[in-house]
Amino acid sequence: MRFKVLAFLPFSFPLCLLAVLGCGGPSAKDEGPTSPPRAGILSLSPGWNTIEPGGETTCSRGDPFKYFVRPGTVNRLIVEFRGGGACWNATTCSAGAAIFQETVSEDPLATGIYDHENPDNPFRDWHHVYIPYCTGDIHWGDNVATYGEGSGAVTIRHKGAVNVRAALDWVYANVPAPEKVFVTGCSAGAYGSIMWSAHLREHYKNASVVQFADSGAGIITETFFKDSFPSWKPAGIYPTWIPGFDPAELANLFVLYEKIGAHYPDMRLSQYNTVYDDDQIFFFNAMGGGGAEAWSEAMRASIAHIEASTPTFSSYLAPGSAHCILWRPEFYTVESGGTRLVRWLDALANGEPPPSVACDDCGSP
Repeated sequence: MRFKVLAFLPFSFPLCLLAVLGCGGPSAKDEGPTSPPRAGILSLSPGWNTIEPGGETTCSRGDPFKYFVRPGTVNRLIVEFRGGGACWNATTCSAGAAIFQETVSEDPLATGIYDHENPDNPFRDWHHVYIPYCTGDIHWGDNVATYGEGSGAVTIRHKGAVNVRAALDWVYANVPAPEKVFVTGCSAGAYGSIMWSAHLREHYKNASVVQFADSGAGIITETFFKDSFPSWKPAGIYPTWIPGFDPAELANLFVLYEKIGAHYPDMRLSQYNTVYDDDQIFFFNAMGGGGAEAWSEAMRASIAHIEASTPTFSSYLAPGSAHCILWRPEFYTVESGGTRLVRWLDALANGEPPPSVACDDCGSP
């Protein structure tokens, strides 16, 4: 595979689109190509670098895919999946729908987990690989689908899995033996984090692997799972080497946590949610769900199910309705149940496994 590497400047973050798009992360300003990295991640320039893998990688409407890499100073690795909505039919995938990220953004950011100068950032010295999202398939898909008919037809390249594999091929070649791996992502990236964490753990057999899903509880409807989810054709990324894994059970995301947690008892798995997450409720309703209270109850029941069956799982439930925390300045200040999230994450990644945390007075929708 050929790579084009471009300099990546310090960054800031665009606002999410009216609480409809999932929040994302860094991107770059092009400064011209240089030679592809051959001597590992430390051969890259300081700060963010952009890699354009080419080949079969693509965004939903044919735009090029690229990802971002920032070398650190310790042998620890963040693999992060960007959020950005999803699409599954002619309505949600239409050019004017604006409910999923269609291209890799050029808007930079420098807040939250990306503030590498903040002494409170538990990951400030880690290598950081950021995998954007522009395929509408929660980083799981490998399909080209046409929705609608006639002049209203729209073709979407659901190639999230192809893009991720290209990025991970580079990671495996350039970060051969990290001490720790933190697999994370917000919104659609949260689902990327849990599915691909099994692949990363299987590859890095001697590393300590920690997974953190930011605002992706996986509360969907049976109708969506039966009629729409198959259009992404995600079967190629299923961790079929895990005994008892059954794709038919993925309507309940907690099953994926349970299977991964049981097969890799040394992994730490986790979720962050707000009690009335606007974006997750929006997509739940778009799938035919029953509103904020129904989503919130189902989310808490799902978390309780994982906690009861998976000793290595912890959750952090915050009050309010904000979607995603990784990129926000509030990453350093949000508190629930008397515990600051940033300290909880520090323990999750670097210390003793923290207990689950929930808001004392979670409020109402």
